[in-house]
Amino acid sequence: MNKSEVIHAWARILAGRAPSLSIEITKECPLRCAGCYAFDAAHLGGGTPLRELSDFKGDELVSRVLALIDERKPLHVSLVGGDPLVRHRELELLLPLIESRGVHTQVVTSAFRVIPKEWKKFKKLNVVVSVDGLQPEHDARRKPATYERVLQNIKDARVTIHCTITSQIADVPGYLDEFLRFWTSQREVAKVWFSIFTPQRGAANLEILTVAQRARIIEDLQQLRLRYPALDMPEALLREMAVPPRSPDQCIFARTTETISADLRTAITPCQFGGDPDCSRCGCIASMALAAVGHHRVLGKLTAGHIFMASDRVGKGWRSAVNALSSQPRSSTIPSPLKVLQPKFQTKVQ
Repeated sequence: MNKSEVIHAWARILAGRAPSLSIEITKECPLRCAGCYAFDAAHLGGGTPLRELSDFKGDELVSRVLALIDERKPLHVSLVGGDPLVRHRELELLLPLIESRGVHTQVVTSAFRVIPKEWKKFKKLNVVVSVDGLQPEHDARRKPATYERVLQNIKDARVTIHCTITSQIADVPGYLDEFLRFWTSQREVAKVWFSIFTPQRGAANLEILTVAQRARIIEDLQQLRLRYPALDMPEALLREMAVPPRSPDQCIFARTTETISADLRTAITPCQFGGDPDCSRCGCIASMALAAVGHHRVLGKLTAGHIFMASDRVGKGWRSAVNALSSQPRSSTIPSPLKVLQPKFQTKVQ
């Protein structure tokens, strides 16, 4: 993010709005991947599972997604699922319209369908392709989105490869090195991200890393980032993986990202995982990246996180007051926090 984007994000937070929006634009996916958080029974709070939720298609999906974006006015929107390429025709309509609004867009897919090379023209688009390890493990978990099919479908496109590290691959010597050597050699790959599998609290998934595995993986990534420039995981981010935020209330990503499910009404809380995620074992790259930003020192012991937390409290308090007043006859108005602060900024500038 550049300085202008940081200021805009801060303005959104002060106004009590989330600067990021994640939308599950479809409940459908041709894959049945073990450990997928979107189709976990707890994802929507233990009620209706994602596959049984109503969703939309065609012009109605396009108009409803755009209406949601226009209402929330995010700086960044992630289009997820299910798999958003199930709605590839709708994406063809949505992407230029979202870009015309000046919004950064991220599409997260298994690449089971062709990613149009024309999408490279969008300046604010990042296409993230999920790959579950090396070919034997990936093909077993993600068929029909096999290595062969993924390589065919990203041809001439521009993508980010994302891999979630599970316990099944954590103990194999040289595994991540081999993974990086293969994917960074593909000309279509701009960068590579890794996350560590994040379970629900009390879960016993086979994918969950032990404490020793997690420490070893972080150490490996610290070395690999020096050998593979395309591994987009700075040292500060990897430090956060060793000590993740203890709760959603302490997670900047959870507090700055609103997640909406496929009916375009249901809010997914407390973060994109839904349910009751085990934050002590969180390995979400987005959470760790913003945690690293939060620990950046601005002045002395004052960090960006301190400023964010204070701003978030002000913004949410102001938004609650506005919502309370809107349900009553108008006898007074509450000024925006930005208007309250504006004279102070002007004084400093002068």
